[in-house]
Amino acid sequence: MKTKKIAAVLLTCIMAIGLMAGCGASNTNQSASNNDSQSASTNQSGNEKTLGVYYSASGNTKDVAEKIAKITEADLFEIEPVEPYTDDDLDWTDDDSRVSREHDDESLRDVELVSTTVDNWDSYDTVYIGYPIWWGIAAWPVDNFVKENDFTGKTVIPFCTAATSGIGDSGNLLEEMTGTGDWKEGERFHGGASESDISSWIDSLGL
Repeated sequence: MKTKKIAAVLLTCIMAIGLMAGCGASNTNQSASNNDSQSASTNQSGNEKTLGVYYSASGNTKDVAEKIAKITEADLFEIEPVEPYTDDDLDWTDDDSRVSREHDDESLRDVELVSTTVDNWDSYDTVYIGYPIWWGIAAWPVDNFVKENDFTGKTVIPFCTAATSGIGDSGNLLEEMTGTGDWKEGERFHGGASESDISSWIDSLGL
C-alpha cells in the first residue's frame, strides 16, 4: 500500500513536470513566431522606398513635391539646370525670352543639369516626378534627368503644376524618352494646392 502511494506521487510529479515543459516550449515557439512576424513586417516596410523628383521654375512644383514627400515619407531630389532660369528667361510673352527661344528651337532644349544622379537610386520602388507645364508639355529641364536614369522595376507617377493647362500627354512623352518603368496616369495641381487634396489623390492611387 505504501509502495502504491509513493508510485502515485512520483507519477503526479512526472506529469506536472511534463506539462510545465510543454507550456514553456509552447511559449518559446509563440515568441519566436511573433519575432519572425515582426522581422518580416520590418523588412517589408523597410524595402519600400519612395522618391520625389521635381523641377520647379517659380516654386509651385516645389511646394507640391514637398507636400507629397511629407505625406509619403519620401526623399526629395531637385532637378537643377546649370544655368538657372531667371524671371526674364521665363517670360513666355516675350518672343525673345529664353523659354520662347527654346520652345521655337527644340535643339536649345538640351538643358545641362547640375546632376542627374540620385544617391541609392536602385533602392527606390516608387518615384513621383513633378514639373511645370510649358506649352502643353513637361518643362524640358526634366528631359535629361529622365533620359539619364533607368526606371526599370519602378512605379513612376508624374504630376505637374499649371494655372490652366492639364497634364495632357506630358507623362506619356517622358515615358517614351526613358522607355523603362511602370508609368501611371498623372495629376495636375494648381499653385498652392492643399495638403488634403494631394493626400486624397495619393490615396486614390492605391499604392
